Amino acid sequence: MTDAMIEFRDVTKRYGSLVANDHFTLTIQRGELMTLLGPSGCGKTTALRCLTGYIRPDEGRIFLDGKDVTELPTHQRELGMVFQSFALFPHMMVQDNVGFPLMIRNLPKDQRQKMVAEALRLVRLEGYETHYPRQLSGGQQQRVGLARALVYRPKVLLLDEPLSNLDAKLREEMRFEIKEVVTRLGITAMYVTHDQAEALALSDRVAIMNRGRLEQLGTPEEIYEKPQSRFVAEFIGLSNFLEGQVQAVDRDTMAVGVGGLQVTVPALPRIGPGHKVLLFLRPNEIELLRPDAPAGMNVFDARVEKATYLGDTMDYRLTLGQGLDLRVQSDAQRRFGPGAQVRLRFPRVRCWAIPGD
Repeated sequence: MTDAMIEFRDVTKRYGSLVANDHFTLTIQRGELMTLLGPSGCGKTTALRCLTGYIRPDEGRIFLDGKDVTELPTHQRELGMVFQSFALFPHMMVQDNVGFPLMIRNLPKDQRQKMVAEALRLVRLEGYETHYPRQLSGGQQQRVGLARALVYRPKVLLLDEPLSNLDAKLREEMRFEIKEVVTRLGITAMYVTHDQAEALALSDRVAIMNRGRLEQLGTPEEIYEKPQSRFVAEFIGLSNFLEGQVQAVDRDTMAVGVGGLQVTVPALPRIGPGHKVLLFLRPNEIELLRPDAPAGMNVFDARVEKATYLGDTMDYRLTLGQGLDLRVQSDAQRRFGPGAQVRLRFPRVRCWAIPGD
C-alpha cells in the first residue's frame, strides 16, 4: 500500500484564457495535514474543487488512496468537507445537522445516534444536541460543521478557508482545535487558506501556490526560514530585500556586495563571483546594537529614520550604506529615537540569498 493518500498529477484547469491550475502536481501523504497557501486567484480553491469532483480538470489525473477518481462523482469519493460559510441548515438542530450525511446514506437510526454522539464529543459539543444554529456562537457553529464532516469517518478531510468568518481570537482558538482533532484521528487533511499564520500553526507541510503552480513545498519551518523565491519570502512573514552581487565564495559562505557594504551569507549551489543575488532578512532577526558596539562580521553603522512603538516591540525604519533602507523590529525595553546612530548585526546563518533574475 502506498503512503500517498492524495495525488494531483499535472492537473490543468482553464476558464477561457485564464489558467487556474497549470500542470499542478502535488502528493499528500496518508495522515498528513497539508495546507495550500497563496493569495486570491493563485489556484488553491480550484485544486480543492477538482479534488472534490465539483469541477473536472481539463488535463491531468487525480488519485485518492491509489485510485484514479478524476471521473468519479463527488458522492463516491469519501471526502469530508468543512466550508467557509458553516453551511448549516438553520431549521435543523445540531444533532440533525451532524447526522445529515448519515441519513442520506440510509444508516439505521440507532447507529446514526451513536455516531453523532461520538462526533459531538470529538469537538466538545456534548449537551448542544438540541440547539439550533442561531443559538450558537460562530466558533460553535464551525465545530458543528467539523463534526458533520467527520461523522462518517471519511478518508480525507477538506477545509476551505473555514476560519475566515471568525474574529481573530476565535480563529486562533479554532486552529488548535482543528489540529488536535485531525492529529487524534490520524486523518489526512487538506486545508486551503490565504492566512500565513494559520498555515504555519496547523500544517505538517505547506504548499505555496502562485499563478496556478506549486511555488514551494516544505514544512512550516522550511517555508519560513528558507524560501526559494522572492514571492515566497514576501508572502510568508515580513522581509527586507537587498539586491547585491557575489564578490567571493569560500567553502560554505559567500561575500555579497550590497550598497557599498560586504555581507557574508551561506553559499548557494552553482553561484559564484559576479552572480546577482537577492538577500532577504527578517526584521525581527536583525540585531539592533548601540553605536559603540564592537565591529565585526556583518556589523554595520545605521541611522534611525522612524521609530514606532508596538507594545512589546519597536518597529524601526533605518538607512545604511549607500542609500539602503531597512526595517528592524526589536525589544521595546531598549529604544532609539529618530536621528539616533546605531549599529546593526546581520546574523550570518539567518541572512539568506536567493538567485537573482
